[in-house]
Amino acid sequence: MKMVAAVIKHFKLDDVRKALTDMGIQGMTVIEVKGFGRQKGHMEVYRGVEYEVKFLPKVKVEVVVPDDREHDVVNAIMSAARTGEIGDGKIFIYNLSDIIRIRTGERGEEAI
Repeated sequence: MKMVAAVIKHFKLDDVRKALTDMGIQGMTVIEVKGFGRQKGHMEVYRGVEYEVKFLPKVKVEVVVPDDREHDVVNAIMSAARTGEIGDGKIFIYNLSDIIRIRTGERGEEAI
């Protein structure tokens, strides 16, 4: 089993959610995050004073999938989140040793 975590732009969240639900993904976790990569932040003006925003707001989407769905999920996220501009985000893939559904005690892929 894999956890696919994608850090994307806020305005692409609905596109990513639709792409994943259209392919049968039944659940995901969405977390508001801040960070920076090559963008390095940007300058903003507030009440006439210019200041640097070092951490940019993004959204992190986490999806747990069986190993055989990893490639399809990654491609769906890439297609839905891509704008072609710097700051489109990153996808991280983690191996999961086990998953347990708290309510029923189911384990492994049955718990997804």
